[in-house]
Amino acid sequence: MSRYEEYDKYEKLIKERLSKKRFTHSMNVAEACYALAERFGADEKRSYLAGMLHDIMKEDLPERQKQYTVDSGLSPDPAEVNTPALWHAVAGGYYVREKLNIDDEEIIGAIRFHTVGCAKMTLIEKIVYLGDMISAERDYKDVDKFRKICFEDVNKAMSVALIYQIKSVCAKCGMLPRYTVSAYNYYLKYNKNKESL
Repeated sequence: MSRYEEYDKYEKLIKERLSKKRFTHSMNVAEACYALAERFGADEKRSYLAGMLHDIMKEDLPERQKQYTVDSGLSPDPAEVNTPALWHAVAGGYYVREKLNIDDEEIIGAIRFHTVGCAKMTLIEKIVYLGDMISAERDYKDVDKFRKICFEDVNKAMSVALIYQIKSVCAKCGMLPRYTVSAYNYYLKYNKNKESL
């Protein structure tokens, strides 16, 4: 059961829409977002919901993901439109707004930007971006080190996360959306010791 009874309907929905592994990840992200919100004084309930719903479009039909991305009105970058792995985030923002009637710009923004980031993110947007990377089942090298950074300084964590993500995209010769580049440039000032994973 979800942490909030009124969100049980959303838990049921993502359980139907996602594989067991992806569902577990989504609920773990919700919990990570709750913990980060508690730590940094964000709205715990809304952070939890945004975390729970962040991957709602992840396993939908690729053509629907792309169509929602294009139709979203959420200003997708050409790199996002041309990268199938990024569709689910923009499409998810659209789905939550249009299909679930969640009229909360910050929750929509947190879902929309949870893969690419952007400059000047709201606290909840940062929390979902980071919560996705530190959820309980994550086991990549240095994840424990990164979890510690996330709970110490959310803005420094954004810089460290973006360096990590950009390295990963470049290693695969992937396209970098302008949002990611501007986020990297923006959050670098919070990373005084130039830390990376």
